Amino acid sequence: MARWPLPRRISPFYEEVAPESAEWLRSFHLFTPDGQTMFDEYNSGLLVALAYPDSDKEYARAACDFMNMFFVCDDLTDEMSASEVRTFADMNLDALRNPFIARPAGEPVFGEIMRQFWANVIRQNATESCQARFIATWTRYLAAVVEQAKDRDEGRKRRIEEHLEVRRYTIGAEPCFAFAEFRLNLPDELVEHPLLHALRTAVTEMIFYSNDLTSYSKELAAGDVTHSFITIAMREYGLDLDGAANWVAEQYKAQAEHALAIWPEALALCASYPKVVGEELAVYIDHIMNWPRANDCWSYEGGRYFGKTGLTVQKSGIVELSPKKLK
Repeated sequence: MARWPLPRRISPFYEEVAPESAEWLRSFHLFTPDGQTMFDEYNSGLLVALAYPDSDKEYARAACDFMNMFFVCDDLTDEMSASEVRTFADMNLDALRNPFIARPAGEPVFGEIMRQFWANVIRQNATESCQARFIATWTRYLAAVVEQAKDRDEGRKRRIEEHLEVRRYTIGAEPCFAFAEFRLNLPDELVEHPLLHALRTAVTEMIFYSNDLTSYSKELAAGDVTHSFITIAMREYGLDLDGAANWVAEQYKAQAEHALAIWPEALALCASYPKVVGEELAVYIDHIMNWPRANDCWSYEGGRYFGKTGLTVQKSGIVELSPKKLK
């Protein structure tokens, strides 16, 4: 990230709303005490405080709830079969579409988590375009998670190009970009402009290549590196671990250069629209370009991947691989 032009910035509401959101999630008693301690170490609120640094207080709190919900969803579905993920996704989407209707008795608690999260998004006056885009992108995300679970069930080993088709959605960047529209009213035809689509794609690939580098040790310890580009590059190109990690780093660098090349062209679109739309478009583009910095900082400052050693790893560039845990 040495050449990335956007610096680290953080929401002034982080220290207030992140603990509130964490307490909200704890109220559902999803985890064992040890599991809750481990989840708290993720510091999900830090990620969105870095990603949406200019958000107002209500937006900042909703963003914290979103990221807590996202990581719970990610962790739960990692352990599910494809049929279980489909059932989970159906419950998930039903709660999104019916946020003010009580969930069925006996349903897994995640349905209520999703319902409360989305009801609050609506109460905090997220724009209708943000809501519509979030539902559409969250639906695509869940469909890709089902596809990933199906690969697990079948022992399918995708080639790089095949994996890209799924990974662009399972990383969850699309809903994050949609959430950047919380206070924006951008027309569909503008958000889907080829330049903005290309910028989002480049930044998405930066995020998942970075994620596959930073998460590898954690996933190796869990015995689940099947869907890592490091593993796939080793298999497809006959590389050793260092060679595959270098390959992933080169892909990241290429996408970073691509995003930086598109960025000024995307910003130039702002002048082509009425003043209010152009100003909101500039905010949206800033959100997209800020995500790689936010993700990079959180990967080391949060505890999801390196526990309390993240800043040491960031400084040294050395990751000690954890042995696979016995289940």
